[in-house]
Order: sequence, then C-alpha cells, then structure tokens
Amino acid sequence: MKNKYFFAASAAMLAIVFNTALAADACPDMKESTLSGDWGGLRGSLCDKGVTLDLTHKSDLFSNRAGGVATGRAWLMNSEIALGLDLGKLAGLNGASAFIQYHAQHGDLSINDFAGSFAGVSNIETGQKKSQFYQAWLQQSFADERYSLLAGLYAVDSEFYVTDTSGLFLQPPYGMSAEMAQSGRSGPPVFPLGALGVRVKYSAGNGYAQVAMTDGVPGYPNNNNGSHLEIGDGTFTVAEIGYIGGAETINKTALGLWNYSTSASDLSEVDALGNPAQRTDRGIYFLAERTLLAEPGNPAQGLAAFVRFGAVNKNVYQADWSGSLGFNYAGLIDGRDEDAVGLAVTTSHASRKYQQLNASDSAETVIELTYRAQIQAWLALQPSLQYINNPNMDSTLKDARVVGMRLEA
Repeated sequence: MKNKYFFAASAAMLAIVFNTALAADACPDMKESTLSGDWGGLRGSLCDKGVTLDLTHKSDLFSNRAGGVATGRAWLMNSEIALGLDLGKLAGLNGASAFIQYHAQHGDLSINDFAGSFAGVSNIETGQKKSQFYQAWLQQSFADERYSLLAGLYAVDSEFYVTDTSGLFLQPPYGMSAEMAQSGRSGPPVFPLGALGVRVKYSAGNGYAQVAMTDGVPGYPNNNNGSHLEIGDGTFTVAEIGYIGGAETINKTALGLWNYSTSASDLSEVDALGNPAQRTDRGIYFLAERTLLAEPGNPAQGLAAFVRFGAVNKNVYQADWSGSLGFNYAGLIDGRDEDAVGLAVTTSHASRKYQQLNASDSAETVIELTYRAQIQAWLALQPSLQYINNPNMDSTLKDARVVGMRLEA
C-alpha cells in the first residue's frame, strides 16, 4: 500500500504525546516540543480546534554479545502517526473523542533470533516488515466523565495491565506481561495490532472498574501484511478494578482477569480420540506502583517502584506465571530533570508439563539497566544493558548479554 512510504518518510518527526495534548486545556508550544515545529501556525490552530497530529519514530540498535543462540546485531525501526479528534470542540459533541493510530515496521530483522529470550529484547520488535492500523476508535464519556464507552479497533495494553513506572524499559514484559503475551491463537490485542471491540469504564473518586471485549484473534492470521480484519474467532474479555491515588505522586493498585471464549489445547494430555484435550484459556494479574521518594518541591521527580504478577492455565502454556519488579528514578542528576534511570527484573516460570516435554530449565530471568537521556524536548537517547538468564528456559543455551541503544525522535 502506498501509504507506507509516507509513514517511512516521516520517520524522524515527533509531536507531543497524543493523550497529553488531547486532555490539556491549552495546547503546548509546538516550536519547543516538536522537531517539525508549528508548521507556520497550522498545527497550533488545529490543536485549538481539537485536532492533534503526532508523528513518532523509534530506532533500536541491539547486539547480543555473548550466550543465547548466537552473537549478532540487529537494527529495528518503528514509525507511527496518530490523529486525535476532540469532537466536543470540532462538532459540539461534548465528551466525544476519536483516535486513529497507524504504524510502519521497517525491516524484518530480529535481535531475539540471536538472544533467544522468551520475554524478548525490544518492545518494538515484530520480526516482520509491515504497515497497518494499530488503533481506530470512538469514545463517549457520560455523567461528568464517570462513565465512558469506547468502540472500534482497540489495543487492550493501552489501558489494561499498565504501570507507568515500567514504561521506561525497552524489554517487552514491562508493557504487556510475558505470561499474557503468549496467550490465545496469535496473542491478545496488543502492539503491534489491536482488535475490533468495545470497552466500558467507570470511575468514582480514586477507584475505577473497566471491562473490554474484543475479537479473539487480532487481525487476519493468514495475512499479517496490511490492515486486514476477520471476525468470528471467538472473543477475548478482560476486566480490571483498581485504585489510583495522589495527583502528583504515583500510587496505583489493580487486579485483573482475562478469558478467551474459545478453548486452548493441553500441552500433553489427549482425549478419547487422541486429539489434544481442550482447556479453558484464562488468566489473572495483579499490579502495583508507588512513589517511594519524591524530591522536595517537585513530586514528579524521585524514586518510584512497580511490581506485576500474572498467572495462566498451567496445562496450556510454556510459562504458567511471570512476575516483574523494577525501580525508576526521574531526575536523578542535577540539571537533568527530564532524564530517567531504571533497573528491572522479570522471571517467567516454565509450567510443569512444558518442563517435562522439553527437559527445560524451570524459569527464565531477564534483567535490564537503562538510562533515558532527554537531549531535546523532541529527542531522546536511551542505552540499555540486558542480562538473560536461561534464555527461553532452554538448558542448552548459555546466559545472554545484550547491549543496545534507542533513539526516539
């Protein structure tokens, strides 16, 4: 499709983050916050009218220095364009909004082909060269924004199982967790592809409850190129209740459940006809994040921590649970208030049946140390050091050591 060349050409451009721009009462200074500026005043004018247009690009250069499957390096690139519409400003539809997000994956290289990690190395890696719509939805809020209804092409990792503190890290399990990412026929509706669905949310004070139901298989499994959709593969449902406290510091706790309407095949057991026994395909998760130390006069800076844990049907998947713990310090160095440094660890535990079938190790543990340097308001550089213990729970693989750098523009 011709559109992919446009998005590739816009790879070095960035605007402000969509959610911030859409929620803000006043539009930001485009000249200061974006690489391409205000476009002669056009961009600021559109923002005042409720239209935001954001272009982002991420490039990851990673090298597996030792262990894993083999030594080697890969350059990964992902570009996105996002259009946000405040339909209250545009059309007088108070509480209504729309969002369209399209991404282009440049190249089909994989750093994980070298590292061999179950959890993965880079959260922008897909292993395929593709261009497709990621999200495209309409949302309407009611009753002073206590209720909201969203419908369209939707990615559940935009609102479910989310901890802001873990968003610093480049390894995949700090976005969508490792145990849930392996679920379903081709994974849940998360990056790089959402699914058609609806989401209902209720907020009261500091508490909230939200439920989403989507197509059970995102996209069109027989053709991953382009924006193809196919309905009729069952449903995926996820529900989460939580608490978010503190206007300036981080304080979130949540509990979630998810379920596919279709069953999943047992790893080893069979029925009377010799076919794989069918099991329920569901899971549960818990998350919490807190500000542990806020800097005086600037509570947005300081030390924060997160913990995440999730479990799935032990008869169905390679990992029956995974857990993460991490720390994120914003503004550690004087004069570098927008920088952040973090250390995180994730353990994915191999299910008993998987261990028996594959003579595998009992778990894989990945560790990441990273520092995000905000060079300009529109440019960040982020080196990452990763250690992967027991890659893919494979007893024949040595521990992997990965170094890398992300450029986000």
